[in-house]
Formats: sequence, structure tokens, C-alpha cells
Amino acid sequence: MGISVWTLPHQVKTPGCSVYSEPIVYNGYKGFRDTLHTPMGDLFQERVSVPALPKVMSIKKHYVHNPEDYRIVMAYLQAMCFETDRSAVQRVWDYVGDDGIPHVWIGRTPYQELWVDWVSMEDLSFHLVDVPDLLDEIILMMGKNLLRKAELVAELSDTIEIPYVVIGDNITAPLIGSDRFARYCVPYYQQVAEILHAKKLELLVHMDGDLQSLRQLIAISKLGGIDSFSPQPDNDMTISEALYYWPGIKLLMNFPSSVHLLSEQEIYAKTREMLAEADGTGALQIQISENPPPGRWAVSYPQIIRAIEDHAREQQFPGTKARMRQKC
Repeated sequence: MGISVWTLPHQVKTPGCSVYSEPIVYNGYKGFRDTLHTPMGDLFQERVSVPALPKVMSIKKHYVHNPEDYRIVMAYLQAMCFETDRSAVQRVWDYVGDDGIPHVWIGRTPYQELWVDWVSMEDLSFHLVDVPDLLDEIILMMGKNLLRKAELVAELSDTIEIPYVVIGDNITAPLIGSDRFARYCVPYYQQVAEILHAKKLELLVHMDGDLQSLRQLIAISKLGGIDSFSPQPDNDMTISEALYYWPGIKLLMNFPSSVHLLSEQEIYAKTREMLAEADGTGALQIQISENPPPGRWAVSYPQIIRAIEDHAREQQFPGTKARMRQKC
């Protein structure tokens, strides 16, 4: 068993702009009120801790509500200057040693960044209809920033080991649909992948939801892997289906959250079943990359590890620790 640590390989400077956070209490839960200051004006958001998951923050009030708010966001995006941060990657390597890897990520594609970080899905849906030209403009700016970050991490790989590069998109088909996925995500995956391939780096995308209706588009996205792939019973694809539709794409699979709730024997059996689906492909890595049910890790983790070690021993694979440093 090893660990992967989310790692930003770059720093961001925003001359003339700043973000200031102050503590708040929302319905008894601690949180923050963030103020984004730019030459075009200020915006505010409120974040609150999720019950039972205090390190996870939920946005209760987004920065953007009206179309005019995007001009302030654009001023912030335009001010962004990116620099490689070798020391951040080195710190993670020093921390994990032989027991893990840096999970190097460069942000999200524009559409996903908008609804995850800036505006509610409901408001974004209206804005795409009401002010499409304005949305195209801000999406283009965000896209240029993403491609610049891809170029920087590719350059950084000349000086330090980068196992792979992740776009943290949190893809699930019901929220984006195939048309928007094809328009707003696939072209950026392809462009980033081309930049990385020049340095023999693989692109992974964090896709932790339902993917069945996107499977043909994912197949042409030039991905090296899917981070946090979440199979049945929690989502709508099996491991076997994913391996069939996406040959050559590795599955960094999140262990299904619902399975943590089963008995020890059932957890062990389900883990062996999932490993058997990928048997001989070398394309499956089991992760705990989403939040498991609180308090269940002490029950489930030992059974997951036991199943992996038993499977590896029977197949005469190297142990999990020995395999951890292998590039995805």
C-alpha cells in the first residue's frame, strides 16, 4: 500500500489582484468568506466544512451570479503568471520516499473549472444561453492558462521525475452531457496530451462519475489513464467494460464507497472480483481517492490490502510497495 499526494508543479502570481479569507460560522459549521479583489472590482464566495468531513469544503455562495461578474473573473485570469515549482514536487518525493508518488495536477478544463470553482451549475446553464459570446471568451482565457501550465510541467520533467500529469475534472456524464464534453473537454485533453507526449508523459483525467454515455469520446481523448475511475456498484460502468472500450488506458480506480460498508468477508471477495476483471492487463490500480464512509477505513483497508497481496502472490506479481514507484 502506498500514498499519492496531490501536487501542484507550478506557482501562480496575480499582480494587482488578491484573495483574502476571513473565518465565518454557517449553521454551526466553520467556514470562510473569500474576497477576490481585482482592478475591475471585488467578488465574494462562502465555503463551509462538510459535516463528518471537516477537511472538505462546500461552496455555499459562489463568486459569480450575474454575467457582469465574469469581467471581474477575467481580470483575475488575465493577471495570472505561472512559474514552475520544482521544490513543491521535490518536497513530496522527499515525504513519500519509496512509499508513494506525487499526484501531479495542473487544474481543470475551462467548463469544469467554471462550475466547480466559480459559478453554480444552474447559473452557468443560464449564462451559456444568455451570454454565449462572453462565456466563449472566458473559456478561451482559461484554456490558454491550462495549456501554459501543461507546457511548464513538461519543461519541469527535464529536471525532476513527474510520474504522470492529472487534469482534475471530476467528470460525470449527467452534469456535462456528451455535446458539452465533446466541445469543452476533449479538445483540451488532446492538446495537453500532445504537449506531454513530447516529454513521454501521460495525461490522466479525474473522472469519478458515470461515464457510460461518454465512452466513445473518452476513447479519442488521448488519455493515458483515468484517475479515480469509479465502477459499479456506485457508478454505471464495470472494470471489464472500461478495459474493453479503452484499450491502452490505465484505470486508477477508486474503491467503491458503498463496498466499504459491507462485511469484512464481502469486502475481501469484492476486491478479488475486481482484480480478476483486470487480470493480466496490468491496467488497474486500486485507490482510495474519494471519501470513504466515516469510520469504515479500519474495517475495509485491511481486507483490500489482503486481497491485493493474495492476488499478487497467486499471480507471482511484485508486492504493492515494489510496484508503487512504477510510472503509470
